[in-house]
Amino acid sequence: MTPDPSRELAGHLSVEASARRVRQYRYAEERMVRILAGWIALTPEVPVKLLMGRQVWDCAQHADLWGKRLPELRAPAQVSEPASQGLVGFMAALESREAWGETLERLTGIYRVLKPHLAATYAAHLARANPVFEAPTRRILERCLDEERRHLAEGRHALAVLARSEAARTRVARWEAELRGLLGSAGGVTGEDGTVPAEPEDREDPGAPAAADDAGARPRAEPEPGRDRAHAEPVARALEHARRLVSGDPGALDDLDPGARLEPADLFRQLLGEAFHGFDLVAHARIGRHHILKTRYVGHRTVVVQARWAETPEGGWRILAAEQVRVAGPEGA
Repeated sequence: MTPDPSRELAGHLSVEASARRVRQYRYAEERMVRILAGWIALTPEVPVKLLMGRQVWDCAQHADLWGKRLPELRAPAQVSEPASQGLVGFMAALESREAWGETLERLTGIYRVLKPHLAATYAAHLARANPVFEAPTRRILERCLDEERRHLAEGRHALAVLARSEAARTRVARWEAELRGLLGSAGGVTGEDGTVPAEPEDREDPGAPAAADDAGARPRAEPEPGRDRAHAEPVARALEHARRLVSGDPGALDDLDPGARLEPADLFRQLLGEAFHGFDLVAHARIGRHHILKTRYVGHRTVVVQARWAETPEGGWRILAAEQVRVAGPEGA
């Protein structure tokens, strides 16, 4: 059968429908910017505060990209449009958890409901978008989807750290169910499907107790290919190093580069002897080929260690230098 050339140059949405869909996407991203930005000052947990600060920038970029796409679809630039009043109500409910002690609800709403739904919506659109006729839309979808998936991995890490107790898990489940109901009734971001996909089976569920050999560790996502690889690999190595240190495994010393100064070895030998019950990666910066990772160890006292990691010529990651940057009393008091 001879292919119909007109079909190969047609998108699954008309130009008018595409513009409306773009405005709906911009509304979702713009509202997330406002919500996350407003929560930063209300969130006492510093790692979560920093996470929101990083991600709010990405969401702002997404909203801007969608807004700039509109004139190419013969529509006014930088206009948002909610798919329904139900979605407006869902966003208002999501934003409403503003009390100082409601970080669990804030993380649940974003990382267990809104972002999974938005990522699934982007993925479904990308799967149907014509690679010829809708190439500009596809490029935006690919970028947004890649960053939303990274946001989800980071946000679920944070939620897993906080949702350890039975009471916390109950709060997560209750608020997630309420928001899923609102989003489903609204038909989601597009007004057509409010489904929130199930999370991957290999995730560490915030609703499950921490494994004995991973006490206090953040759940770890597999390094993603492409541009995130340079960040994912040293983070994964630092998390594994911290896990071994907390469990008292002398193998943690193997992560020290043979050329490292004596001080890091002495520091980590001392930490191996302490009864830490948890840890958290609180900061990460890249300087050239070096990655500076700051880890907080929690036990009868709280110790923050800053380590400089680099990839060796053999391909492994090693600690070149480290220092203890802060010590506090029991549980960080």
